[in-house]
Amino acid sequence: MSVLTDFSAARPATWPTIDADHFAVHALGDGWAEVTEGTAAAWERARYEWDVRRRRVTVTTHDSKVFGPGGGWVFQLTPETAGTRVDIELTRTPATFGRRLLAALLPLVAPRSLRKSFAAALQAS
Repeated sequence: MSVLTDFSAARPATWPTIDADHFAVHALGDGWAEVTEGTAAAWERARYEWDVRRRRVTVTTHDSKVFGPGGGWVFQLTPETAGTRVDIELTRTPATFGRRLLAALLPLVAPRSLRKSFAAALQAS
């Protein structure tokens, strides 16, 4: 949970898909944050909300260079003997044909790509 909800200046160093030039915390509260993060090629402004008791982090996309507004992520954390299983649900609501095509390809490429990009960050804590 802590690596998903750490919005300190260290976040870009933890997540390989975020660079410091495309990371900004717009607002931060108890159990929520609104941030822009990503890279020049693919950034997203989103609202994070988390519930420690339910072990869930929900990310709602407000704007995105690639997909535009709508959709988001849900991270569900489940304790296991050797650590924590993280189930990720990704939803995209693209408005243009090109973005719809890209979204259609996500189920084919996203599982492996997400596993690779999240592995180092999620194993770090």
